[in-house]
Amino acid sequence: MFVLGVDPGLSRCGYGVVTRRGGGLAAVAGGVVTTPPDAALPDRLATLAVELRALLAEYRPGAVVIERVFFQVNAKTAMATGQAAGVALLAAAEAGCEVAQYTANEVKQALVGYGSATKEQVQRMVASVLGLDAPPRPPDVADALALAACHLTTQPLRRAVAAATGASR
Repeated sequence: MFVLGVDPGLSRCGYGVVTRRGGGLAAVAGGVVTTPPDAALPDRLATLAVELRALLAEYRPGAVVIERVFFQVNAKTAMATGQAAGVALLAAAEAGCEVAQYTANEVKQALVGYGSATKEQVQRMVASVLGLDAPPRPPDVADALALAACHLTTQPLRRAVAAATGASR
């Protein structure tokens, strides 16, 4: 099963595709969707939607994992990130994918074991977990791959807990 991780952003939206391979995880693809800052907001969101739909069609992931914006100092940045996340959520729902959201701290806790890990620590752990020679660049790609890896490593436990308690996520 492929999992598509999305690090939402209006100017730079990172994506990463991860799968289980053998006893571990492997990166299948990663990149950044960019939109021109001088374009109108609706056009930028439309570009993002087209690109995300193309990724969904190409990789046909079993799940899409989108970073949940928990806190942003800059309200304008938070709005743009939220709008990009909304486009990603819509595209995933349209494709019929399972959708999950994790905060940055949840991803850091799952991969590094410390919710306040630095970006560099996360990038190094992503490289280690996915068997990459070097940390993925740019950081948007590393974050998207981290989201997908987090989901693949934590979802079996989450499903087992949900089954045992009769809850669903």
